Amino acid sequence: MDPVSTADAREDTASVSDLLIEFGGWLDRQRGLAPITIHNYCWHAEQFLAALPQPAQVSVSLLDAGTVTAFTIEYCRDRNTNSAKSMARSVRSFLRFAHATGRTSAGLWGAVPSSSGWHLASLPRSVPAADLERLLAVAARSRFTATGRRDYAILLLLARLGLRRGEVASLRLDDIDWRAGELTVAGKGSRVERLPLPAEPGEAIVAWLTDGRPQCETRSVFTTLRPPGRPLSPGAIGHIVGSACRRAGLARIGAHRLRHTLATAMLRAGASLPEVGQVLRHRSVRSTAIYAKVDEIALRPLARPWPGTAPGATGSDDAARSLARPWPGSRS
Repeated sequence: MDPVSTADAREDTASVSDLLIEFGGWLDRQRGLAPITIHNYCWHAEQFLAALPQPAQVSVSLLDAGTVTAFTIEYCRDRNTNSAKSMARSVRSFLRFAHATGRTSAGLWGAVPSSSGWHLASLPRSVPAADLERLLAVAARSRFTATGRRDYAILLLLARLGLRRGEVASLRLDDIDWRAGELTVAGKGSRVERLPLPAEPGEAIVAWLTDGRPQCETRSVFTTLRPPGRPLSPGAIGHIVGSACRRAGLARIGAHRLRHTLATAMLRAGASLPEVGQVLRHRSVRSTAIYAKVDEIALRPLARPWPGTAPGATGSDDAARSLARPWPGSRS
């Protein structure tokens, strides 16, 4: 291998890392984003920079609208709407940063195409109750190891409290008020809220802290075991859920689906949409409105009875037959 080429590659990598660190600091100062959001923006920006000719610093200064648009279209071609929107949002922020810091002479964020998507167009995907209980039951049987105790506590926080994986990863020892039985959660938009800590996940956290968590300087509740003492990332939380699914013989479940499952279960138990929004800590009622589609109790009175099936209906066969139309060319 050419030592000159190797040295150049290392230098390019270092320049990209320095650029992303500066971008992350700018997001923190100018927009006040949460650390997990900054991490996601920087990850997407890194994919964008990796697609440019190296060195990236030079390519950024030579960017034009055509290059930005071509990258966005190619990246989003086979991806779902959420993934496409995340990349577009991150690239726009990076281009604003590049312009604000003098790296580009023109504001190019308008060259990032908008991906089509409609609010409330999809249904929240919940996990069947039997699958969720199987997932937790199999995880509970692994509590004889430190890893098992940690993973079980994480699964309970996701399933019973509806926490986001980033919120679980950012939990710190000082966030738990054991006397009051409450949990302080740093959510989206740097919002800090207090939640009741039910006995089941509380006991699981105690088991992990007293017999599993390694002694370390970090104040994070959930840490790695090998090497010991490193805070878990949101990605690691998602990996833990996926591994638990595999051990339970289930198809892979995303950590966020456990949040959807809690909301759906609450509605089926008779909770109102405002109550669901309060538990999930939604800032807007629009975020909770999507669960109206799976609120079977509220939707049932809106359903029109099929002709002939209403109580006391007469002539059911004739009513149903009147809806049919003869096939073209057939004899009536």
